[in-house]
Amino acid sequence: MYAEAVLAKRPFVSSDSSLVVEDITKSASQLRGFDDHERIILGRDDERGLTAIIAIHNTTLGRALGGTRIWMHDNFDSAVTDALRLSRGMTFKAAIAGLPLGGGKAVIRANPKSDKTPQLLDAYAEMLAHVQDTYITAEDVGMTLADADYLRERTANVAGTTIGGSGNPSSFTAEGVFLGVKAALKHKTGSDDLTGRRIAIQGLGSVGWSLAEKLSKAGAKLVVADINEARCVEAKEAFGAEIVSTDTILFTEVDVLAPCALGGVLSHKTIPDLKAGIVAGSANNQLLRHEDAAALKERGILYAPDYVINAGGLMNVAAEVEPDGYDKAKVIAKIAQIPTTLGSIFQQAETDNQPTNEIALAMAKARIEKG
Repeated sequence: MYAEAVLAKRPFVSSDSSLVVEDITKSASQLRGFDDHERIILGRDDERGLTAIIAIHNTTLGRALGGTRIWMHDNFDSAVTDALRLSRGMTFKAAIAGLPLGGGKAVIRANPKSDKTPQLLDAYAEMLAHVQDTYITAEDVGMTLADADYLRERTANVAGTTIGGSGNPSSFTAEGVFLGVKAALKHKTGSDDLTGRRIAIQGLGSVGWSLAEKLSKAGAKLVVADINEARCVEAKEAFGAEIVSTDTILFTEVDVLAPCALGGVLSHKTIPDLKAGIVAGSANNQLLRHEDAAALKERGILYAPDYVINAGGLMNVAAEVEPDGYDKAKVIAKIAQIPTTLGSIFQQAETDNQPTNEIALAMAKARIEKG
């Protein structure tokens, strides 16, 4: 492990700031998930409590765009690896969505409930200013809309804000997932009617809750789980949802499983016990390994590749940096194309007898190569 060596370095930045910014691309190249990242940057400010990683995977199509996650990973290497995997996913998400953007992601290693202070955010805003020509960020797990607004007041490369932006992108992400669920049902069963369909939602954050609202309104029967038990009780009262534990939600007998929390939930350990015919949710990196999709295919479970179905939020945030300015109607029209893209992936996967994520990856890479 190289964490101690990286964190021990204190290269000089300026005389009036306690922030240290260092390019650690070469050192990080040994980590799982590196995948030829263009640039990996470490920001360290001991005085203000900041340890942050910005991973820029690919800028062939444009500036990298991806949210900032605030999460207390067990160790530094784990935080970097998380940033790498998320950054890579953003590259393919932007490419397959037809956006003139590259992929990037940031992880602040901190507890969002106890460590997130104005001083920490000030230090991170300084770090963002160092990469404003190559990276644009937005909110993610652990970062609120208010946090994004705070950062936007201090550096221009923050999107998805109420200050000069379009606000919280969660509802747009949820809309794309909702349409994607219907597309998956249509492909697998011949009907996209949600009436009476049992759908399990793992995670009731902003996106999961918005998705629950849409599914319930369309007549679906919901099964929910979240580490916040009060949130589940709210869902029971609002939607008549059935509450199950976070340990069993993946293995509940449902028509559709919608992972809407953290990634890595689909693996060789969990896939054999899934009782859903479809997996279609908003979480990034749902597969622990890219190869795990083959196990889903072998079990006859239709998988909607995460970076295709959850691209609605990115489409909305990306519209803020359009030359002609933000246009909500154009965003909605673009999100409405997600089912078409998924349908093409599902059909091609059947024709080629390949896992759906292999088809999605090939489509994304073809777009990047085309430039």
